[in-house]
Amino acid sequence: MGLLNKLFGGGEKVEREEKVLPWIPLSDVKQLDYIEKKSSIKAQVIFKHSTRCGISNMVQRQFISEYNFSEKDLDLYYLDILSYRQVSDEVGYKFQLIHESPQLLVIKNGTLVANASHGQINQVDLSRFV
Repeated sequence: MGLLNKLFGGGEKVEREEKVLPWIPLSDVKQLDYIEKKSSIKAQVIFKHSTRCGISNMVQRQFISEYNFSEKDLDLYYLDILSYRQVSDEVGYKFQLIHESPQLLVIKNGTLVANASHGQINQVDLSRFV
């Protein structure tokens, strides 16, 4: 039985420390003007996420595991598109892009300089915008 426990993880539980990103909740349309202005100082990143979508959850987990920037490098906003649909719609109008989920936007100097959706999100080289 000892061998089976070792093979299948029966005895000891290994707790993993969950990585926490410096998310800024994006929950109000008024924040978009602030994001646009602040983008002249440093890049602003918006992660649009659907909490009910398996693909969105998978991409978010990958994004979190690979993200290695601090608050001084980038501002990272989290937009729950199901809870804040109006904000999500306004993001599309303001930065002139079609809604997708999950979706990553990078705003620099008031302009959308990069965006990606689904599996392409983790291909965006955010270090180019630091």
